[in-house]
Amino acid sequence: MVKLRLKRCGRKQRAVYRIVAIDVRSRREGKDLKKVGFYDPMKNQTYLNVPAIVYFLERGAQPTGTVQNLLKKAEVFTELSSNQTKIKKIK
Repeated sequence: MVKLRLKRCGRKQRAVYRIVAIDVRSRREGKDLKKVGFYDPMKNQTYLNVPAIVYFLERGAQPTGTVQNLLKKAEVFTELSSNQTKIKKIK
């Protein structure tokens, strides 16, 4: 199973996080499948690769709680639902 979760980077007392798609059995700093975003809690900055995130969510990836909150703020789930309705209309 694939999850979208945070991977800690940066230095001591100055953490920044990458949002990655990673296998559930991997460690926090383990090998990721793909980097799909970046989050800096000190500056409150977020960068998301929305097409890549939607790709993984459509294929069953589960976001962790914190990543889910970041995606809600960026309104990624509305894009996901609009993509699903487009797919249903084609069929």
